[in-house]
Amino acid sequence: MADLLSAARMRGIESAAIEAGTVTGAALMERAGEGVVAAILERWPAMAAAPHRALVLCGPGNNGGDGFVVARLLRARAWDVAVFLVGEAGKLPPDARANHDRWRALGAVEAYDDAGFSRVAEGLGATDLIVDALFGTGLTRPVEDFAAFKAAARCTPGGARVVAIDLPSGICSDSGRILHGEGEEARPPVRADLTVTFHAEKLGHRLADGPDACGAVVVKSIGLEPRGVEAAQDEGMVTLNGAPAAFDKNAGAHKYAHGHALVLSGPPGTGGAARLAARGALRIGAGLVSVCCEDAAVPEHAARLDAVMIKRANDADALGDLLEDPRLNALCVGPGLGQGARALVPVALKARRGTVLDADALSAFSDDPAALFDLLHEDVVLTPHAGEFKRLFPDLADRLAETPLQGPAFSKVDAVRAAARRAGCVVILKGADTVIASPSGRCTVNSAHYDRAAPWLATAGTGDVLAGFVTGLLARGMQAFDAASAATWLHVEAARRFGPGLISEDLPDALPACLRDLAQPS
Repeated sequence: MADLLSAARMRGIESAAIEAGTVTGAALMERAGEGVVAAILERWPAMAAAPHRALVLCGPGNNGGDGFVVARLLRARAWDVAVFLVGEAGKLPPDARANHDRWRALGAVEAYDDAGFSRVAEGLGATDLIVDALFGTGLTRPVEDFAAFKAAARCTPGGARVVAIDLPSGICSDSGRILHGEGEEARPPVRADLTVTFHAEKLGHRLADGPDACGAVVVKSIGLEPRGVEAAQDEGMVTLNGAPAAFDKNAGAHKYAHGHALVLSGPPGTGGAARLAARGALRIGAGLVSVCCEDAAVPEHAARLDAVMIKRANDADALGDLLEDPRLNALCVGPGLGQGARALVPVALKARRGTVLDADALSAFSDDPAALFDLLHEDVVLTPHAGEFKRLFPDLADRLAETPLQGPAFSKVDAVRAAARRAGCVVILKGADTVIASPSGRCTVNSAHYDRAAPWLATAGTGDVLAGFVTGLLARGMQAFDAASAATWLHVEAARRFGPGLISEDLPDALPACLRDLAQPS
């Protein structure tokens, strides 16, 4: 799992390296500019074949210094480059000022204003590249007064390519949220085709509005140590969720060695969600899976289930009796459960099994979330979507919905970590930027963006399958956070494997190929 860095952590890593004498700020800036140019030419090889035209907008900090390096390196390739500076050259940080002066020996620096930029950019059709070197990770306030640059960066397809250094201006590095003033339209001032960042991705590349604004993201090395001065197991770190280690059933083991997952189902006519979860749990490797339902729902399930078994419980007391069997070691409670959820959830949690609470199990406590939190334990995983999260954690959801006027803005990572601490268990807040957190602060982002985009997951029932995946891994003995992380990664991977036209029933059947790939990496 790769690290996702905050702006402060990135500054700390750079400062530690400089203070240790292993590198200078000037060297880091030069390497950053070299990385940007290399990424541009790798992305668009035709730009390496002949000189082109570029507009470079440099900001008042070190991100602007990177822009001056890019301008100089492009000029060395005989490009026609126009450079604009926001602010005064005399107020630039030392390394940025040095690169400003090196560029001035080659070409002019125009003071940015909308009218002047528009004049230079008037022939935009002949411009091949626009470089956003305004603010990068250092942005803490809304980006204002760049109307001409915003217009140029929103040019029609086939026009100039837009490249952002570190982050498109207007995006908060720590949250991926758009910083904008009161009443201002909430869209990024710059939407890039390519974003080039350094050492590691930042949180804003994977959260909220960041992925849409960034376009493709490329990480370039600038010679820093992989983790800088951070401890290898720093609980404060956030990771990008990656492929889990290969897992398979142990040769010669009995089916009960891989757990027995029990999925609670609702009244007749509502069992589809439970069956989806049960099939997901079985496909991901639980040794046995049963659906638990009232007598009246047995015919419905019996007509649809084969490898998944059926157990009966007509009320909470009967469920308690059923859970006296210690072999039932993982529970999925909520998909299609209906109004009975409020009575059944306490019984399920009292059994102290690995438990996934989803859908109706969460909504049943929307009038009194604290009553649910009092019942939870460390082997529970909550799997809310945004609406369910708001019902359980209204104050956190409200903070996420507030207009961010300055950075670092409150992020989805902040919200889910706070929710996990409050609940005392693992929380998965679903979305294209799914965030998973434990009460200890351990946190990972499961991103369905860029090369892992899976828009086909936006269809009914896929969340039920995810609940089943997590339950199946709990049955196999995985710890709650690890089960949540592995299941969410495989959920996206199965969707990508199937592709367009996916419906929720397809996900479990797409999973075996994904598991085979884990066992036999290419």
